[in-house]
Amino acid sequence: MDATDRVSPVGAGAAGAQPAGAGRRGRVVGLALACHPGPALAVTALACALALGSGLGGPRCALVTVAVLTGQLSVGWCNDAYDARRDARAGRRGKPAADGTVGPGPVWAAAAIALALCVPLSLACGALAGTVHLAAVTAAWLYNLRLKATALSWLPYVAGFAALPAAAALSMPGGPWPRWWTVTAGALLGFAAHLADTLPDIAADRAAGIRGLPHRLGDRGTRLLLPLPLLGATAVLAFGPPGPVDAGGAAALLLAGAAAFAGPALGRRWRKAALAGAVAVAAVDLALLLVRGAAAV
Repeated sequence: MDATDRVSPVGAGAAGAQPAGAGRRGRVVGLALACHPGPALAVTALACALALGSGLGGPRCALVTVAVLTGQLSVGWCNDAYDARRDARAGRRGKPAADGTVGPGPVWAAAAIALALCVPLSLACGALAGTVHLAAVTAAWLYNLRLKATALSWLPYVAGFAALPAAAALSMPGGPWPRWWTVTAGALLGFAAHLADTLPDIAADRAAGIRGLPHRLGDRGTRLLLPLPLLGATAVLAFGPPGPVDAGGAAALLLAGAAAFAGPALGRRWRKAALAGAVAVAAVDLALLLVRGAAAV
């Protein structure tokens, strides 16, 4: 659940004054915002970069990118539509399906259309590549509908991020299986992404009855755990490829270690330090993953 301001709910279809932007343009903008554009575009950009790094040509790379984008759009719209009633009760600002900008019905319809497009686009990348990607999208829908409030809340993130390098490699001619270290690093980054994404909202989510893994660990436990999967991803990317660790891998390990441990230490005085440190380590890991992408197949 995203970090948002609190306001009085104006639920869709409520009598009285219309919410700001309730016209056609407002509904279009609301529908665009309901897809969680930031995360959707970030994951799509990562998939595109991995596809390019793996050596896919322009048309094939574009196909992978559009397939991932439609999957991400379906997941984002599903999330906002499913949470609309709870978000309206909590008075969350910036939730178009909850504040009346656009009703849950059109958001569900958009999610269904995006999912319907995702299936043939994914399979066009190759039967195995498409199956891997669709399994990740299915896991993300399960997160929205069920797993978010359970101790298995981390699983869809792990599956989704591990699927990105796997799908990129499997989309190559001949469908070569990706190197184990790219998939492992992706899975660890996914676990860390779940912790970091949930961290700002642990208290609010608990009040709403959500009991995912980070909520069970609590704010302090999540902050302390967050550096471990990030450092694990750095180590896997540095030591996984054949041959000795190069200068880039060694530098990444040093930078990641410093940022990872400085975050929780400073977090005693500055609450956002742990998250800032995690973002810094994630940037190092993603750079390593992209640089080593060409060696993944």
